[in-house]
Amino acid sequence: MEKLPNHSTPPDHDSTDGLHGLHIDKSEEPLIYWLHMIIRLCVRMLAILMTLVIIWSVADVAWVLYQRATASTVGLLSVNDILASFGAFMAALIAIEIFVNIVLYLRDDVLHVKLVLATALMAIARKVIVMDYKTVEPEYIWATAAVIFSLSIGYWLVTRKLQ
Repeated sequence: MEKLPNHSTPPDHDSTDGLHGLHIDKSEEPLIYWLHMIIRLCVRMLAILMTLVIIWSVADVAWVLYQRATASTVGLLSVNDILASFGAFMAALIAIEIFVNIVLYLRDDVLHVKLVLATALMAIARKVIVMDYKTVEPEYIWATAAVIFSLSIGYWLVTRKLQ
C-alpha cells in the first residue's frame, strides 16, 4: 500500500524556516536568507508601530469628540464638528486596515490586492467625507472622482475574479 504525502501545509510553504513561499535554502543562499529574515523583523516592527498609531488615533477620536462637545454651549455638535469627528474615526479605521495588511504580509508573504484596494477606497472615502467643497477646486473633485472610480472598478474586478 502506497503512503500518501501529508499535505497539512501547502506545498508552496516551508514551515521549517519561516520563509513562506520563498524556498530559500540557508546553506545555498545565506545572504538572501538573512536579508529576508531582516525584512520580516522590520515588518514585525512596523506592526508594533502601527499598533501605537492605532492607539494614538483612538485617543485622537476621543479628544476630537471632547473638544467639539465642550466647545458648544449646548453640547450639541455642528455639521462641521460631526465631519471632523467622522474624519478622526475614519483615520483610526484606516490605521486598523493597514495593520491587517501588515499582519497578512507576515502570514502569507503575498500582497492581498483586495484588502489593499479596500483600504485605499476607505482612505479616499475619508477624504471625500471631510472635503470642504467650498474651497476645493473643481479639478481636484474630478481627480478624486476618477480615483474612486478606478479603485472601485479594480476592487470589483478582483472580487469578481476571486469568486
